Amino acid sequence: MNFSDFLGSFREFLGASPSLPIDELSRYVFLSDFHMGDGGERDDLRSNRELATTVLARWYLERGYTLILGGDIEDLQKFKLAQIRKAWAGMYEIFDAFAARGALWKLVGNHDFALLREKEQAYPLYHGLALERGGRVLFCFHGHQASRLFAKYRYLSDFVVRYLAKPFKFKNANISSDSRQRFKAERRIYRASKKLGIVSICGHTHRPLFESLSKYDSLRWSIEELLREYPESSEDRKARIAQLVDLYSSECSRLGKAELRWGLSKSLYEEKSLLIPCVFNSGCATGKHGISAIEIEGGRISLVHWAKEGSARPYLLEEALLKDGIEGTPFSRFTLKQAGLDYVFARIDLLGKR
Repeated sequence: MNFSDFLGSFREFLGASPSLPIDELSRYVFLSDFHMGDGGERDDLRSNRELATTVLARWYLERGYTLILGGDIEDLQKFKLAQIRKAWAGMYEIFDAFAARGALWKLVGNHDFALLREKEQAYPLYHGLALERGGRVLFCFHGHQASRLFAKYRYLSDFVVRYLAKPFKFKNANISSDSRQRFKAERRIYRASKKLGIVSICGHTHRPLFESLSKYDSLRWSIEELLREYPESSEDRKARIAQLVDLYSSECSRLGKAELRWGLSKSLYEEKSLLIPCVFNSGCATGKHGISAIEIEGGRISLVHWAKEGSARPYLLEEALLKDGIEGTPFSRFTLKQAGLDYVFARIDLLGKR
């Protein structure tokens, strides 16, 4: 796909999307890729049912957040909508509570694209949403718009997947498990965001990104910082640094197997220039070890991870800037990364000039 063609369609996509303001009192949470099904073994959200519903109802709803559902909430490529609504009636009641306050924005993804054909909609549907702060834009969308099939054929892609690929069992690779396609989609979004001077917040690839850096990249930077600190540290601190380097290196090895297959470096999408912090990704709600989300509050943007006590990966306990809990539940919230929005845009402006 020619990048100039994608950039043109992406610019039009941004211009056609509704917008909301961000101020110091604004609270937004972006969650994507629930992949709700029929409640059975093939339902991807089944194992995180209690965690997902508790987090939404007891944390984000009670604290007055505006909920942005970033697409692929229902998995209509595997299940019928009636099955999903029946299996997840409690989840829809939570969505209703957000909607009643005017605090629900539901974006469509490639797996719930068929919702657009439904005559009766529970909630308005959007392809994208622009959050504006002082003339700057944080553009929220699912992310499938960067895939070659969708960019070329637009609405035809859902027809191909649902009515041709599925009945005749054509191979339809899931981008979340295809490192090469995931990287290509992220790179297109990165290049377009950099060109337009905006921040993109998306899902689709199931890989959390903060300031265009993945978990793998962030851990590599943490290891570098620890190694620089090591020579001047006390013996006790050296012992602790050695433990952390071992822990982070093990996690990097696990994460890096797929990434290194395609020669990815710590500057994921740039070969010669500095990485621009213009892409954020919420990850997904179907992780084996919990749920990740992007939050915007008090003029700051954060990547958070929710997990049941004892189920979070060990490195998260060390990397987290902050840990909170929901009283009376076994669920914890780990703030993994955080930055001021003005700082993010300043970096985009100053580094983008290069």
